[in-house]
Amino acid sequence: MSKISRFLSATGEMSSFGLRAIAAAFVPPYEWAASLQQLEEIGAHSVPLVTAAGFALGIVLTLHTHATLIKFGAVALSPTLQAVSFITELGPLVTALLIAGRVGSGIGAELANLRASEQIDAIDAMSVDSFKMLVVTRVVGCIIAMPLLTLFMDFTSLVGGFISERFSSHMSVTLYVHAAFANLAWSDFLAPTLKTCVFGFIIGSVSSFFGYTINEGSAGVRKAATNSVVLSSLLIILSDVLLVKIIYFFFPGGAL
Repeated sequence: MSKISRFLSATGEMSSFGLRAIAAAFVPPYEWAASLQQLEEIGAHSVPLVTAAGFALGIVLTLHTHATLIKFGAVALSPTLQAVSFITELGPLVTALLIAGRVGSGIGAELANLRASEQIDAIDAMSVDSFKMLVVTRVVGCIIAMPLLTLFMDFTSLVGGFISERFSSHMSVTLYVHAAFANLAWSDFLAPTLKTCVFGFIIGSVSSFFGYTINEGSAGVRKAATNSVVLSSLLIILSDVLLVKIIYFFFPGGAL
């Protein structure tokens, strides 16, 4: 079997695994406590990483674009360019890749370790649905957390961009905010932000799949963590291409 065939086969298995988790999320009993714990671990604990990255990227993007826009006499468009770039594409994609690295590897390694130490079998032996307790809560947590983390990324990137712009051209915050959002419609904000739910589904499904199904001892823990990051990042990038086309199809007049 070729590498492409194996990749497509694995993608199909992970998709089926993830859809099974989504279906199980609507069937009682509900693991509210475990879901909230995963939402805190995935979302709240990722806020420092996302905000720091957004702030730094906002400064860097402004520094790069400011010098270029000066050549064309279009410095006033710098806030608009940054807002459109981050809110429609950079914010959702960078956030997803960061979470895939931090959360995806953690979920894969954690579940693989539970499988290797036979703790998952012990949970099943106590008549507790280990799939719902360990997998569903993590997939749902990723789906809910991704749009919220994207908002933090977008906001901090604009803050970083404003600070950089302030030192470069002494632009006021009122003028910066007005210029940043003048050409943005609600569709330009909602659609790219909500598409991160798909990214969250990919991260949660892929990492949980490798962690929950692999059973190779300590070597499996490392393999699950590595595969979770690599495949989820690749699928995020590929799905982003498709989602951008879909968003542009439904909102052809938007900033995209």
